[in-house]
Amino acid sequence: MTALPAPLASWIAAQGWSLHPHQTQMLRRADQPAMLLIAPTGGGKTLAGFLPSLAELCSCDHSGLHTLYVSPLKALASDIKRNLLRPVQEANLPIRIEDRTGDTSATVKKRQRADPPHILLTTPESLALLLSYEDAPRMFAGLQRVVIDEIHALAESKRGDQLMLALTRLQALRPGLRRVGLSATVEDPPAIAKLLANHPDSCPILTADPGPPADISMLQTDLIPPWSGNGGGYAIADILREVAAHKTTLIFHNTRAQAEIFFHNLWLANTDDLPIGIHHGSLDRSQRERVEAAMTTGALRAVVCTGTLDLGIDWGDVDLIIQVGAPKNVKRLVQRIGRANHCYNAPSKAILVPANRFEVIECQAALEAAAAGDLDGEPRGPGPRDVLCQHILIAACSGPFDADALFAEVTTAGAYAALSRADFDACLEFCATGGYALRAYDKWQRLQQRADGTWQLRDPRAAQRIRMNIGTIQDTDTLKVRLKNRGGGRPLGEVEEAFAATLTKGDTFLIGGQIVRYEGLRELTVEVSRTATKSPRIATFMGTKFATSTQLSERILLMLSREDWPDLPAATRDWMHLQKSTSKMPRADRLLVETFPLEGRHYTCFYGFAGRNAQQTLGLLLTQRMERQALDPLGFVATDYATLIWGLEPLQDAPSLLDAADLRAGFDHWLAGNAVMKRTFKTSATIAGLIERRSPTAKKSGRQATFSSDILYDTLLKYDPEHLLMQITREEAQRGLVDFGRIEDLLLRIQGRIDHVTLPSLSPFAAPLLLEVGRVPVMGEGQERLIAAQAERLMAEAGLG
Repeated sequence: MTALPAPLASWIAAQGWSLHPHQTQMLRRADQPAMLLIAPTGGGKTLAGFLPSLAELCSCDHSGLHTLYVSPLKALASDIKRNLLRPVQEANLPIRIEDRTGDTSATVKKRQRADPPHILLTTPESLALLLSYEDAPRMFAGLQRVVIDEIHALAESKRGDQLMLALTRLQALRPGLRRVGLSATVEDPPAIAKLLANHPDSCPILTADPGPPADISMLQTDLIPPWSGNGGGYAIADILREVAAHKTTLIFHNTRAQAEIFFHNLWLANTDDLPIGIHHGSLDRSQRERVEAAMTTGALRAVVCTGTLDLGIDWGDVDLIIQVGAPKNVKRLVQRIGRANHCYNAPSKAILVPANRFEVIECQAALEAAAAGDLDGEPRGPGPRDVLCQHILIAACSGPFDADALFAEVTTAGAYAALSRADFDACLEFCATGGYALRAYDKWQRLQQRADGTWQLRDPRAAQRIRMNIGTIQDTDTLKVRLKNRGGGRPLGEVEEAFAATLTKGDTFLIGGQIVRYEGLRELTVEVSRTATKSPRIATFMGTKFATSTQLSERILLMLSREDWPDLPAATRDWMHLQKSTSKMPRADRLLVETFPLEGRHYTCFYGFAGRNAQQTLGLLLTQRMERQALDPLGFVATDYATLIWGLEPLQDAPSLLDAADLRAGFDHWLAGNAVMKRTFKTSATIAGLIERRSPTAKKSGRQATFSSDILYDTLLKYDPEHLLMQITREEAQRGLVDFGRIEDLLLRIQGRIDHVTLPSLSPFAAPLLLEVGRVPVMGEGQERLIAAQAERLMAEAGLG
């Protein structure tokens, strides 16, 4: 067992604390090659991960880097640094701790490579960049341990794939390296342990006492949730009352746009002048840091936020979490709930605020899943090859490499364990020449084989360009927003390039909780001025558009099959009973299809519960098939639950539209000529290094990058359709933007069992979907009244008036 050093033990005792059992266990098992710790938020899991490192650094004279901490968020690395420095400084431990992220200055980064601290806190991207330098073997020569925080969040993305490949490189440099994974929410611990292990069955799982169950409820509001919408504005008065009754509240939203709108309306209603802030990824770094600092000191009563605050930032005064809008994912909900009462054995308190009537059902399903500990997660499949291509280029930047040795390394990463040598060689060939159709161009001749059989960069100067494009995060192209003045005003945040292109002088929009007026575009900066208007045009931030998880959808369908719903509000129960009496309820093993006439049009509603992307794709495919059957479809709308199509002719034979083979053929034909493929190609080609987003001279605009990728895509489609990047694009497109796999899962689940109900008028469940048709941002009370009037008319048609 590694002993706790006396100065640290004395400091812990002086705080009136004692080590939790799982923290003691981490010390006892410090020599394990790998260890996964699952502990509730506030249970001291991060300290548990660091205790062996602190003990070892106090007991021996270690020079250079000893422990590497990897976090999914820059803000989390900064927070951990602040919390870790306190015991180190107050106990007078001889340990240097620093962070290294995209926010770290170039001067500090250069010094860290020459003289690394004992503990370095970083992100997957910064680690990949460090491994690309020739001096990486020297920098990591003394590395003993890697601590990966919130490993569940990394395991679900290409950032996690990149990190695991980086760990194989570190393990080759330091064969005795120990790995520690930390998480509060893991739906499949053995799968995460297998991912973390550096060889089979070498990662024990340590599970801490989960503590008392969270106190989660649905907000009881004075007003009934609206039939449609996703902003939660109806509940603002009730939410303000909850904020006033608690010390500090985090108010989570699923997208940045919703957070901006809600914050604006919350501030207008905040007549008591409660100090409230906003925090999301499109805000300028300085504004985010001001909010974080104010939260740390307890100066704010509430923060309206998004996924940027999902993970373990330690703000002890947060005693309430409010989730506005259905959480879409139980694991994300549990993670967010853990932000409240960030201390061990104290129940977290959270309130769900459904944004509309259907979300009441989803929120209730999420409450039941959280109470049952039923976390959701989608299987990831094999490691993506575009990330592998980037890893090969990173390896080449650090010096000559042996292909056999690199292949052996890569296949020790869980997601790449089944990688064939042929697939690896195809990635190597792509990195070396660009592939068959591109090998004639010098631009993509990046690697060459030396006389001894090893591979190296053809031109050493290419290393700089490769390093500038390391990473797997592919955000929508954004432009800085600044207040206009002669010297260049302070930055307020960013907006998407596509949104900026739609603005004309005088337009207003929300950014950072302020309404600003667009003045012009100068040197890729959106210049704005302040305005007193109360009717902004809404900035369409990309943010995160979650789809309801498969497991949560299954639980919703299970709820719908019940005879009664005593836990739901009366208005929602009445709506569901009316649906059951006038039509049918959707079921897990059958597909409900409703057809009905309305205002001279014929409507068909498919209740697939497959998630928004899949339901959107289903709408595209079904309208194509209806067109061929001369049903003259005019349009459709999709939600997480259903697809509603309208046209000139009634649908008589629903099963004829839902043949799996025909849908697959239609999907492949649609995808081949669709912009989705080009968008996906651009993303994968950028990750794989075929397209540069940044160069030593200037960053490409989104328009330039798209133009380049479109030309490349068209060229490869014509001359080399089986090019590696084209294969990757097809794989990514099917499971990404369009989620066709969930359509196939739906068809497999129902096995041809379709309930086609022909109704004389609008059904209760279909009525809210009609309010989605052609919806535009609401910019004032007049439009709110029009929407409300339309809702009343449609609900009366459905028998709900």
